[in-house]
Amino acid sequence: QVQLVESGGGLVQAGGSLRLSCAASGRIFSINTMAWYRQAPGKQRGLVAAITSGGSTDYVDSVKGRFTISRDNAKNTVYLQMNSLKPEDTAVYYCKVRDLVGVREYDYWGQGTQVTVSS
Repeated sequence: QVQLVESGGGLVQAGGSLRLSCAASGRIFSINTMAWYRQAPGKQRGLVAAITSGGSTDYVDSVKGRFTISRDNAKNTVYLQMNSLKPEDTAVYYCKVRDLVGVREYDYWGQGTQVTVSS
């Protein structure tokens, strides 16, 4: 079993920055993709950014140029640097990691951290 602990959320004014962290621990075999999702009130959870074990990244169009995802494989930690925040970025942010055990994949989710951007 893998546990994820997120941190870094909070309240910030529009144009400000926040950095989210998500540390994985427990019975880890081989973490492949690490990602951040977000869910705003009344909306479905959606992908924000993802990073593979090789460092390839992908972003939803609305955050390109403002958010940067990175990872520290030695610490099993993924980060999301969020700059130029907008009120529409307000949501609960969740990290997700995919652990490879042989040929099987297991997805684990963090508990979520609230990000609120005031106008």
